[in-house]
Amino acid sequence: MREIVSAALSEEAVGADFAALPVPQSYRGAVVLRDESEMFQGMATADKEPTKSLSVREVPTPEPAPGEALIAVMASSINYNTVWTSLFEPMPTFGFLQRYARSNEPGAERHDQPYHVVGSDLAGIVLRTGPGVHRWKPGDRVVAHCLSVDLQSPDGHDDTMLDPEQRIWGFETNFGGLAELSLVKSNQLMPMPKHLTWEEAAASGLVNSTAYRQLVSRNGGQMKQGDVVLIWGAAGGLGSYATQLALNGGATPVCVVSGERKARLVRSLGAELVIDRAKEGYRFWKDESTPDPKEWKRLGSHIRELTGGEDSDIVFEHPGRETFAASVYVARRGGTVVTCASTSGFRHEYDNRYLWMSLKRIVGSHFANYREAWAANRLIGRGMIHPTLSTVYPLSDVGIATQAVHRNQHAGKVGVLGLAPAEGLGVQDEALRERHLAGINRFRSHRS
Repeated sequence: MREIVSAALSEEAVGADFAALPVPQSYRGAVVLRDESEMFQGMATADKEPTKSLSVREVPTPEPAPGEALIAVMASSINYNTVWTSLFEPMPTFGFLQRYARSNEPGAERHDQPYHVVGSDLAGIVLRTGPGVHRWKPGDRVVAHCLSVDLQSPDGHDDTMLDPEQRIWGFETNFGGLAELSLVKSNQLMPMPKHLTWEEAAASGLVNSTAYRQLVSRNGGQMKQGDVVLIWGAAGGLGSYATQLALNGGATPVCVVSGERKARLVRSLGAELVIDRAKEGYRFWKDESTPDPKEWKRLGSHIRELTGGEDSDIVFEHPGRETFAASVYVARRGGTVVTCASTSGFRHEYDNRYLWMSLKRIVGSHFANYREAWAANRLIGRGMIHPTLSTVYPLSDVGIATQAVHRNQHAGKVGVLGLAPAEGLGVQDEALRERHLAGINRFRSHRS
């Protein structure tokens, strides 16, 4: 592993050097264990601690199957699917791995292990490729998006997210990115933006692609210039990219945050219309089972005050149960609620009269296809969208990093170093970086 790191840090190393490096028989990865999947049984979600379920262990190195690549992971990041995995909610992920192992994909049987190496982002270097991989070669600097799909079914050939066998790598597959090595399909790979460090480049793959499909794509909200876009959690990992995409696309984001520090953050991105949930005291539920329509109406009035009388054309929805009824209510007549997650609960309740009588739409949006992910990564590479990395942890502290996201103690993205020995490494285009340094460091500057 030291030889891999040495080559990665060298300015002289070329593809042949990486191809000649011996691949270690094992590597360190962040794992949950099948034998511990009932450790939180009977506990409330808020009381579960990822620090107890996530650990870093040595695991065997898998051989790339046809169409796959083995990556030396320099850095990764925490996504909410890793939080779910660590809490064993809504179910342990080992069922996903077992189902994948029963599929007909080459090498799928290797994924059914008593451990699950998690993580759905990476920035790193290609070490080996399996048969049939032509676009990528050892030594290539890459980032990975998290869609794992083999496209054996015709259903996915218009939009790969519709393929019945599509999976999220590092969540529904094994050998994820929170590790020193990782196994991906070659069609997950994209060029690493040259002006970013390893940890900055690793921060954007999942959330930026998800936000791009959810807002911009024909498969999502189809955002256009002038649209009013309500963005929940606008200072978080997903919302911070949605805010940038809205501003870049000529829309008007209305950013919902929790706290003045996060309000300052989204204003620094260029957002002018901000709602501080904590300050306003919004409570959309009177109790566990009783929604409060008066609070939906209060939110709708607040949005119109900020926009000069306009309702939201698009609601960027991901908290789920806590906010969904309010989202349906505040969308304009004929507007769209696009939902990609349910971080506050999967069982939604809303008043359907406000949906059908006002001709609104609810669109489900799950990650992104390869074309959408590539387009989103291109915006990063051109300096038009910036990573929103705020904090970086060593791999040994992955449980602490995941717990911070679970407790909503973070802003933007939380990074994790893999083989990179320190932060700040990996930049190849210093001139482009210098032009965008303030944007790149924005979330680092607002940590306190």
